[in-house]
Amino acid sequence: MFKWKKLGKAFTPQDVRDRDWLQEFAQAPATLLFDDFMRVYFSCRPPADANGQYVSYSAFVDLDRANPMKILRVSEKPILALGGLGEFDEFGTYPVSVIRHGDEVRAYYAGWTRCESVPFNVAIGLAISRDGGITFTKLGNGPVLPYSPDEPFVLSGPKIRRFNGTWYLWYIAGRKWKMVDGRAEPVYKIRMAASSDGITWEKMNRDLIPSRIEDDEAQASPDVFFANGRYHMFFCYRYSSDFRGKARGYRIGYASSENLVDWTRDDAKAGIDVSEHGWDAEMISYPHVFELDGKIYLAYLGNQVGREGFGLAVLDGRLE
Repeated sequence: MFKWKKLGKAFTPQDVRDRDWLQEFAQAPATLLFDDFMRVYFSCRPPADANGQYVSYSAFVDLDRANPMKILRVSEKPILALGGLGEFDEFGTYPVSVIRHGDEVRAYYAGWTRCESVPFNVAIGLAISRDGGITFTKLGNGPVLPYSPDEPFVLSGPKIRRFNGTWYLWYIAGRKWKMVDGRAEPVYKIRMAASSDGITWEKMNRDLIPSRIEDDEAQASPDVFFANGRYHMFFCYRYSSDFRGKARGYRIGYASSENLVDWTRDDAKAGIDVSEHGWDAEMISYPHVFELDGKIYLAYLGNQVGREGFGLAVLDGRLE
């Protein structure tokens, strides 16, 4: 079993007073390292509109590299504009995952559109920054990872990595919608695609992680890290109904692999759970694992899937 030492909540969106588009949520943290600071990208929201509908923007906060709990800067505007009328990302960009490629920074993001029979649909887009990750320009008006016959809806949760010269994109794909107390709730599973250039993708077209708590378990945020001769995946999972409270809400799971294709799930090894009280006492989700100056860190969300921010934990020991 791994052992993570929680450092506390690193960023609280409610503390930002002068950005009307950044009022609550700091979802799905993703890091980019610089010489003196660590940039953490996240997704946020302004207040809901008169009909109770949200939009989601993506932004960043810069944390001191020597003290990751110290905030240096919050982005002055969203990193990416929402899509135009009828486009796949018209109503939101959430979540986002970033990676350097030469002098560019690439952001793979989930674009949200609203639907009539179900609340939303999602596909994965790509945007590129040439100013160090401050602003991004979309590769085009459509997604780079769209729906397909085997993956008909809700392609989201992109996590980008590059291993041995190959680009890998872990993501979630919708398997079905369930009606729960008159509300449509999505069930999604973890999948993977590979690419030689990070733009044209070949999907594996299979679920990677077996369900554990129920057949309709929803899985999200599959983040893969290589250490000590194997690949380590941290992800989150929840029940398909009544998951907005503590008993059936998100928890962080773990799986390992030697070849990126065959995964062994062992959630007991994840080493982190909800706290007894506080901002992460009801649920923890959307893990992101990264190395910083010889230490392994985990960024994650707390209650209400990050409504009040994200936190950090540091690994005590090794990933093996």
